[in-house]
Amino acid sequence: MTATATLSSKYQISIPKAVREEQHWQAGQEFVFIPKGKGVLVMPVPEAAELAGIAKGARTEALRDRTDRV
Repeated sequence: MTATATLSSKYQISIPKAVREEQHWQAGQEFVFIPKGKGVLVMPVPEAAELAGIAKGARTEALRDRTDRV
Protein backbone atom coordinates (compact mmCIF):
# COMPACT_ATOMS: atom_id res chain seq x y z
CA MET A 1 0.00 0.00 0.00
CA THR A 2 1.28 3.43 -0.91
CA ALA A 3 -0.25 6.45 0.77
CA THR A 4 0.91 10.04 0.99
CA ALA A 5 0.13 12.99 3.23
CA THR A 6 1.12 16.66 3.25
CA LEU A 7 2.66 18.51 6.20
CA SER A 8 0.36 21.42 7.13
CA SER A 9 1.43 24.95 8.05
CA LYS A 10 0.92 23.87 11.69
CA TYR A 11 3.36 20.96 11.15
CA GLN A 12 0.61 18.35 11.32
CA ILE A 13 0.08 15.29 9.13
CA SER A 14 -3.17 13.38 8.77
CA ILE A 15 -2.64 9.64 8.58
CA PRO A 16 -4.47 8.28 5.54
CA LYS A 17 -7.62 6.28 6.34
CA ALA A 18 -6.32 3.12 4.62
CA VAL A 19 -3.23 3.13 6.89
CA ARG A 20 -5.28 3.79 10.06
CA GLU A 21 -7.66 0.97 9.25
CA GLU A 22 -4.94 -1.53 8.32
CA GLN A 23 -2.99 -0.78 11.52
CA HIS A 24 -6.13 -0.51 13.70
CA TRP A 25 -5.04 2.91 14.97
CA GLN A 26 -7.58 4.95 16.93
CA ALA A 27 -8.04 8.66 17.68
CA GLY A 28 -6.23 9.64 20.87
CA GLN A 29 -3.65 6.86 20.56
CA GLU A 30 -0.09 7.92 21.47
CA PHE A 31 2.81 7.44 19.04
CA VAL A 32 6.60 7.53 19.20
CA PHE A 33 8.76 8.95 16.40
CA ILE A 34 12.11 7.22 15.86
CA PRO A 35 14.58 8.93 13.48
CA LYS A 36 15.92 6.53 10.82
CA GLY A 37 18.40 8.08 8.40
CA LYS A 38 16.50 10.66 6.35
CA GLY A 39 13.12 9.29 7.46
CA VAL A 40 11.24 8.50 10.62
CA LEU A 41 9.63 5.35 12.00
CA VAL A 42 6.20 5.99 13.56
CA MET A 43 5.01 3.41 16.06
CA PRO A 44 2.18 3.34 18.57
CA VAL A 45 3.29 3.46 22.21
CA PRO A 46 2.22 0.14 23.76
CA GLU A 47 -0.14 0.11 26.73
CA ALA A 48 1.27 -1.24 30.01
CA ALA A 49 -0.91 -4.36 29.72
CA GLU A 50 0.65 -5.17 26.34
CA LEU A 51 4.11 -5.21 27.94
CA ALA A 52 3.20 -7.70 30.66
CA GLY A 53 5.41 -10.77 30.32
CA ILE A 54 7.62 -9.27 27.60
CA ALA A 55 10.77 -10.41 29.41
CA LYS A 56 9.41 -13.82 30.42
CA GLY A 57 12.18 -16.37 30.19
CA ALA A 58 14.95 -13.76 30.11
CA ARG A 59 18.21 -14.80 31.76
CA THR A 60 18.67 -13.04 35.08
CA GLU A 61 22.13 -14.31 35.96
CA ALA A 62 25.17 -12.26 35.03
CA LEU A 63 23.24 -9.02 34.81
CA ARG A 64 25.32 -5.86 34.53
CA ASP A 65 24.62 -2.64 36.32
CA ARG A 66 26.42 0.65 36.89
CA THR A 67 28.64 -0.79 39.64
CA ASP A 68 30.47 -3.16 37.29
CA ARG A 69 31.28 -0.60 34.59
CA VAL A 70 34.69 0.97 34.25
